[in-house]
Amino acid sequence: MSAKPSAIIFGGLNTFSRTLAALLVPLEGEALVSNLRIIDKYSVAPPTTYLGAEFPKVLEKPNVEYRQANLTVPATVASCFEPSEGQGPFDYVFDLTGEVQWDRPEEIQISRTFNVARILGGEAARRHVKAYVRIQHPFYECSEKGSHDEKENVKPDDVLGTWWHESLRALAAIDNLNLVILRTAMVYGPYIDFGTITNFIVVAAVYGYMKQPMKCLWSPGKHPNHIVHSEDVAGATWALAEWMAGLGRKEANAIAGEEILFKNDKSKVKSVEGMVSPDTKCIAPLFNLEDDSNLTLAELGKTVTSFFGTGFEFHSFFINTAAKFKLEDLVEEINEAHVGEWTRMITTSNPPIPNTQYTAYMDLNKLKKSVIAFDATKIKSVVGYKLRHPTLTNHVMQNIIDKLKAEGSWPNLES
Repeated sequence: MSAKPSAIIFGGLNTFSRTLAALLVPLEGEALVSNLRIIDKYSVAPPTTYLGAEFPKVLEKPNVEYRQANLTVPATVASCFEPSEGQGPFDYVFDLTGEVQWDRPEEIQISRTFNVARILGGEAARRHVKAYVRIQHPFYECSEKGSHDEKENVKPDDVLGTWWHESLRALAAIDNLNLVILRTAMVYGPYIDFGTITNFIVVAAVYGYMKQPMKCLWSPGKHPNHIVHSEDVAGATWALAEWMAGLGRKEANAIAGEEILFKNDKSKVKSVEGMVSPDTKCIAPLFNLEDDSNLTLAELGKTVTSFFGTGFEFHSFFINTAAKFKLEDLVEEINEAHVGEWTRMITTSNPPIPNTQYTAYMDLNKLKKSVIAFDATKIKSVVGYKLRHPTLTNHVMQNIIDKLKAEGSWPNLES
C-alpha cells in the first residue's frame, strides 16, 4: 500500500483545480498523492470549458481519473467518494466548487454554491476524510484601512459573496468535518482565464499594442488590490491539507479557529434548507493567502502596463464622479476602444486566433471600485507556508504570456 494520501478535487475546473492537479500529479517528477480523482460538471472530452495546454496531459496519468457529475444531487456526491477497486478511502478532499458568475440569480447561487458545499461537507464528514480544504474567493468588501487579518469583520460582496460566505458557515457547523478554509486574494497565473487580474492583463496588452496609456476609474487613492499566483493557491491548499491531517479539527480549531459571522438575511433561515441559525457560533480554521507585494490599484496598474511598454493613468475627476452615480451607463463606452482593438489583435495574429477564451471586455463587476486585502501572516507563521511567487515580476508575466502564445490562445504580433 502506498504511504501517500489519495485525493479528490471537486469543482474548480474553470478556476484553480487544473493548477492544483498539476501540483499533485506533475507532468515531470514524483506525485504527491497515490491517486487523484477530479470531479466537475464539465466534459473534458470533448471539452466544454477551457482546459489549457497542460491539464489534458495530467489527465493522461495512470493515477488520475476525471468524472463529469452533477454535484447538486446527494446520491451522486456519495458515489463520487467510493474508491476504485483495490484502493482505500480517499484521504483529502479539495472543495473548489461554487458559482463564480456575478450575474446569476440568488436561487442559482444557493443551489450551485451553498447546497453543493453543504452536501460535499456532510458526505466527507461521514467518510471521515483526514482533511477537507475549502477554497474561498475574495468575494468581500474590504476596508482600505485595518489589520486585514482573519479576525477582521468583512462584508460579503453582493448576492454571490453572501452565499459563498454562507457556505463557510454551513461547513463550519459540521463538527466532525476536518475543515480548513483558504481565503485568497485576486488570483493570476498561467492558463487562468477567470477573474479580474487576467482581464486586467488583457486590457493592458491592448493599450500597449495601441501605444496609449491604460486609464482607470476611481482616482489614485490607496485602494489595496492584493494578488496571489495560482501556483501559490495550489501550494497553500496542499500545505493546509497536510497540516489538518496531522491535527484533526478540534486541535486545528484551537490553533487557528475563527468565528464565521452571520452575514445573511435572517428571514431566509427558514426557507433555505441547511442554513445555520444566526445564533449558532460557527468556528473553523481560516487562513488568508496573498503575495508580499501589497499592491494598490495604481501600483498594480503600473506593474502590468509597464510589461507591455505603456503607462497607467486615471480618468478625469468628472468621469470618476459620473461613474460613482451611473457606472452601468458607462460600461459600453469604456469598453468600446479596447474591445475592438483586441479583436484586431487576435485576427491579425500570426496565425490568427479568433476563438481565444481571453477577452478584453470588462463587465460591471470588474469596473466597480474594489478593495481586496487579506494579510497572509498567519499561514506563514502557523503552517510555515513559503510563497513561490512573492511578487508579480516581468519574468512571471513573460512566463504566462509565453505559455498562452505556445498554445495559440494569445496573439503573436510583430513588435
